Amino acid sequence: VQLVESGGGSVQAGRSLTLSCSVSGLIFSDADLGWYRQAPGKERELVASISGSGDTNYADSVKGRFTASREYYKKEFYLRMNRLEPGDTAVYLCHAFGRRPGQINRINYWGQGTQVTVSS
Repeated sequence: VQLVESGGGSVQAGRSLTLSCSVSGLIFSDADLGWYRQAPGKERELVASISGSGDTNYADSVKGRFTASREYYKKEFYLRMNRLEPGDTAVYLCHAFGRRPGQINRINYWGQGTQVTVSS
């Protein structure tokens, strides 16, 4: 199983970025997916989640600015981040709670993380 992120970088406040996570080895259609972030000295926090049926949830700090989505045929999911703020600076990690073909139970999988830096 692999989760590979892309799309991080350094931007000025107010600008936008889109993170992508490519998933392989999992039954993508029933995996629950999420984006987490971790800033230096802070705990990892859930930013956005998207279920197998497409239902989304967001942290209060990003509601109205971030949008999570998934493309089933590409086996990718995304985090569109608008109106970025310096407080959004963190390492962003994609997460999947899913199962491999032939598995019964779902388990947690993580990407390697991608840095997002927002300057004022």
